[in-house]
Amino acid sequence: MTAEKLQGYCRATPFQPFKVHLANGRQIEIQHPDYTFVTASGRYFVHFRDDDSHEMVDILLINSVETFPPAGRAHAEPTTGQRP
Repeated sequence: MTAEKLQGYCRATPFQPFKVHLANGRQIEIQHPDYTFVTASGRYFVHFRDDDSHEMVDILLINSVETFPPAGRAHAEPTTGQRP
């Protein structure tokens, strides 16, 4: 995964929620573009949670990105991190 590809998911219009799948098996759901940003160096992304806590993740640890429709709609097929 590259910073540019991740930013593409965050800046998509209209925004589509997505999950980031990490090398250790964890998944991070990104429900809104304002909750996530890529650092200036492009090495990390920071994800804020509803309770104002946050985590910083090394972009190199992202295995794949899975898009899904907003709540209330059927689940989309996983992607390999490539934008259509």
